[in-house]
Amino acid sequence: MLTWVITFLVVALIAAVLGFGGLASGLASIAKIIFYIFIVLLVISLVAGGVNGF
Repeated sequence: MLTWVITFLVVALIAAVLGFGGLASGLASIAKIIFYIFIVLLVISLVAGGVNGF
């Protein structure tokens, strides 16, 4: 999932350099949402691993 965030950020940066402002902001927003989902899933897996003793 983190690779999707990096992919969207790279595409957003390329779009921003080329002058596609709306597309760049949309892709950056998608990358931000996926990053937050990644962080939430990471915390859930860490808590579940701590409860199970891993």
